Amino acid sequence: MPAKLQFWFDFASTYSYLSAMRIQRAASEAGVEVAWQPFLLGPIFADQGWNNSPFNLYPAKGRYMWRDMERLCAARDLPFQRPETFPQNSLNAARLALVVESADQRAAFVRAVYSAQFGSGHDISDPAVLAECLDTSGVSPDVLERISDPMIKAALFEQVAQAKAKHIFGAPSFISGDELFWGDDRLDDAVSHASSI
Repeated sequence: MPAKLQFWFDFASTYSYLSAMRIQRAASEAGVEVAWQPFLLGPIFADQGWNNSPFNLYPAKGRYMWRDMERLCAARDLPFQRPETFPQNSLNAARLALVVESADQRAAFVRAVYSAQFGSGHDISDPAVLAECLDTSGVSPDVLERISDPMIKAALFEQVAQAKAKHIFGAPSFISGDELFWGDDRLDDAVSHASSI
């Protein structure tokens, strides 16, 4: 049975885009299985007294992040387009990721949403954009109807509660065993740790 690495991400997170586009290959090469875990950073930031992304609260940090994203995406041959609104409302995308139960399809959906948002600059709160992402990942757009399903709402609430319980404070975060790794620059360390336990 392959080791498992939990990948915790918020669709509004820029650096999670970078991880989402490479984690599957890195993990597969190491014999590690990825558990895709969508959650929302908003409630976690709120617990710290923040009502916005730290990249907006601290303009110098935000300017650095956008330039860093340009450099990293260029180096990795990833398309990059800064969305007009940041952070975007990622609530419905996160709910849909939980609706998609197949691991492969969930992974494909996550990559499609990130590509739409940070690769093409689209608004991922737009149902038409989400429908296209579902279609791209081989999932019927009919599942959009489940966005308001009380069970899915509760499941996302539980994801946030689990993230807090695991002391996750940002995204992307990776959990291997009892170890927490934060940031795209720690992905390789997280994969390596998962492959060793």
